[in-house]
Amino acid sequence: MEVEELPRANVRRIVKEKLAQLGKEGQDDLNVQKEALLAFSESARIFIHYLSATANDICKESKRQTVNAEDVFKALEEIEFQEFVGPLRASLNAFRRKKADKSDKKAKERNRKRKSGEELSCNNGNVGVSEDVNGSNAEEDGHKDVDASPHDL
Repeated sequence: MEVEELPRANVRRIVKEKLAQLGKEGQDDLNVQKEALLAFSESARIFIHYLSATANDICKESKRQTVNAEDVFKALEEIEFQEFVGPLRASLNAFRRKKADKSDKKAKERNRKRKSGEELSCNNGNVGVSEDVNGSNAEEDGHKDVDASPHDL
């Protein structure tokens, strides 16, 4: 596989899924010739290069060095693919929501684990009188042994 070549399995899957959506019922096992897959792959690669170069130009015009999603949306409009902008924005927003939900879930889980760990240390950090090996009460001997965790202090 060349460095710039798209993964064939991904291209095949995408093409077959789309053709199946467009096809009639009962045509689930639609085949695509190897040359057709190569043509799809090469077309997608060229489109990505063209879109990337246009987005990069937009970024540089804004005197920035990092291409962002807005640059890509503007590039799509500039190369006359405006009809893609709406669905891509929706897809990006869904991705961001999913990512934020996942981050929130992880943060809540970390907080829950941290809180339950603190509760355990509080419950296990018995502060009080202890007995020494001989069975005598340390407090009676004038010595106080305190088993407290740093969280209790």
